[in-house]
Amino acid sequence: MAGFELRFSGSGGQGLQLSARIMAAALNGEGKHVARSQSYEPTSRGGSSRSDLVVSDRTVDYPLATALDYLIVLDQGAVAESLALLKPDSVVITDSRHVTEPPEGIFTVHSLPLSETAVRLGNERVTNIVCLGALIGLGGTCAYDTLLETVRTGVPKRFLELNLEAVAAGYDMTALAATAKAS
Repeated sequence: MAGFELRFSGSGGQGLQLSARIMAAALNGEGKHVARSQSYEPTSRGGSSRSDLVVSDRTVDYPLATALDYLIVLDQGAVAESLALLKPDSVVITDSRHVTEPPEGIFTVHSLPLSETAVRLGNERVTNIVCLGALIGLGGTCAYDTLLETVRTGVPKRFLELNLEAVAAGYDMTALAATAKAS
């Protein structure tokens, strides 16, 4: 994979900036060059929030996303703002509980129970980490072990086990979806 663009979008308080930071570190760990930009409203929770990664095998020429290969949407209010950037072969991952009307188009949409899985694990605040597991399961953006190692060093120690479980649950969710689709 020579390069790709990825957007994490939703609302403040969903951990989107942390997810982007973890994914950028994982990709850097695999030798990729990553430019990260972010945009969020000045409210700490509930306002619009997004973080973009532009990833390349060489130095990134332009640091802002212009054509998304991957879009993560954790809140219905974030759907419309990214539609114009989606490519025909884009992969869109939405939280089935908070995005009741996923985007439609010639891209692939995976509406997954991300926040429901986080709640089942014991804390909805790890929805963003469940999403990271699903992303690498569906998109192969980085190796599973690389993501686990980056989570180990990127989250507070007291939440480490919960976050590792969240990565595994998201990754396993995509394996189950692929098995069901093949049947």
